[in-house]
Amino acid sequence: MLSAFSSALRTPDLRKKLLFTVAIVGIYRFGATLPSPGVSYSNVQACIKLTESDTNGVLNLLNLFSGGALLQLSVFALGIMPYITASIILQLLTVVIPRLEQLRKEGQSGQAKITQYTRYLTLGLAVLQASAFVALARTGQLFNNMCDQDDPAYQIIPENTGIPMWLTLSLLVMTMTAGTGVVMWLGELITDRGVGNGMSVLIFTSIAARLPGEGWSIKESSGTGKFFLVIGLVLVIIALVVFIEQAQRRIPVQYAKRMIGRRMYGGTSTYIPLKVNQAGVVPVIFASSLLYLPQLYLQFFDQNKLKGYQVWIQNYLANPTHWLYIAVYFLLIIFFTYFYVSITFNPTEVAENMKKYGGFVPGIRPGKPTADYLDFILSRITLPGALYLGLISVLPNFFFIWLNQQQYQNFPFGGTAVLIMVGVGLETVKQIESQLMQRNYEGFLR
Repeated sequence: MLSAFSSALRTPDLRKKLLFTVAIVGIYRFGATLPSPGVSYSNVQACIKLTESDTNGVLNLLNLFSGGALLQLSVFALGIMPYITASIILQLLTVVIPRLEQLRKEGQSGQAKITQYTRYLTLGLAVLQASAFVALARTGQLFNNMCDQDDPAYQIIPENTGIPMWLTLSLLVMTMTAGTGVVMWLGELITDRGVGNGMSVLIFTSIAARLPGEGWSIKESSGTGKFFLVIGLVLVIIALVVFIEQAQRRIPVQYAKRMIGRRMYGGTSTYIPLKVNQAGVVPVIFASSLLYLPQLYLQFFDQNKLKGYQVWIQNYLANPTHWLYIAVYFLLIIFFTYFYVSITFNPTEVAENMKKYGGFVPGIRPGKPTADYLDFILSRITLPGALYLGLISVLPNFFFIWLNQQQYQNFPFGGTAVLIMVGVGLETVKQIESQLMQRNYEGFLR
């Protein structure tokens, strides 16, 4: 990996792309720390210190993806999450809506249209999410009701400023929505003029920005010995994630020779790569969001009438160190892994495309037998991928128990964070290596 980056820095064209990417990342991190208008930055910091050990789980996940910008209500507070949500929704709707399925099959032009729909949906979701987070911040629920909003020292959005509150809230929502649009534009700039995978690079940056602070907090509270032991375990986890992310089952495919005009086509051998982790990190996001629904449901009812249910949910379904939370989280990840793989990979469609172009799996008849064979292989290979996702995701929960600290609910060295960082890192290195290889071929041909 280091050799790829060193070779890229020696290549003028790639060096410009890397420096451009670094510049965009710097702008993104600046916007993530820039307070939105109407928000008291000092009061936000006081609330973060007061509630750092007691924040809702899904808000921790969103705060992690935004690089800590969400709880600060900065300009880029929403980060890239509205775009990720919109992309997942469009991907799921492709299976349901024939028009989207047709656009997906049209190639580059259809994909450009789907990308345009994704942008519109991103802005719509950004307005809804910004409104929700502003409402949670004003009532104190963003910090789990630990900050008394009647106390001027903890008011996230001060009231006695001489400006109508509705105007302040509207400006705050518009600022955060515009910030999401700018983040989306910055990601596309990295994709077009940088090293590629712009949205993924921004998520990688957000998570990496929290590593020094979280690591130092472990050292301060648990001692140097546990700190270095955690670092050692992190390296083992990263090695395991790299191994599994690279693992794939290759289905051999043979294409028959065909005469088209005066030319002979086909006769080549290739393979279909079925990754062990075919679903990526999406099942983890789905499971985390679903686990938060009971807490969200209780907020719409009278707290006094549901006091018993609230206590039970807080003790079992909202406590990351309880065995019931860990078991439910693990099972949900396995379920969503199978669900997402079944939606994103259609064996029947793959088999029909192979048959159309004269391809076949050696020993398997084209058509339905090939589809059944691919479905059989995929169902078997998804199980170890689902177990791998579940184990990696619940590892931070065991860290909480081992360290005996609740403040590590933002623990960045395991689970979703490691999956995203390793995946993005591998993909970025592949992009750089492919561009280096392309330039080497050009130099050879010249």
